[in-house]
Amino acid sequence: MNGSNRLTKESLPVSQSTEHIHSHDVEDGHIAHTDAQGESVHPHVHSEESLRRIVNRLSRIEGHIRGIKTMVQQNTPCPDVLLQIAAVRGALDKVARIVLDEHLTECIARAAKEGDIDLEIKQLKAALDRFLP
Repeated sequence: MNGSNRLTKESLPVSQSTEHIHSHDVEDGHIAHTDAQGESVHPHVHSEESLRRIVNRLSRIEGHIRGIKTMVQQNTPCPDVLLQIAAVRGALDKVARIVLDEHLTECIARAAKEGDIDLEIKQLKAALDRFLP
């Protein structure tokens, strides 16, 4: 946005553990990472630093979107609003690249070592089909 309305980093609560494990839930629009018996095919384990970096970026994007909403409410010229929307798109794309990179280097690599690579690749392809235009 403009120089007078710069976003600042927000402090975020982070657990004391060094790893974070999450599972995907179909109800959240995610692909389930479970086998036929409902068991997790592989854990998603990510470092707290990685999670903090991603959450910080998303928090800044969230603030940027609030700023765009304010711009619209204040009848800011459309080209200025579109420019800020483009900036948010770029920021979201960067977060997606970080998530994808981490998935490839951590989750796919782990699945390959554990023998679950075919399922993991299938699930990644399905997610990319939804993500990419």
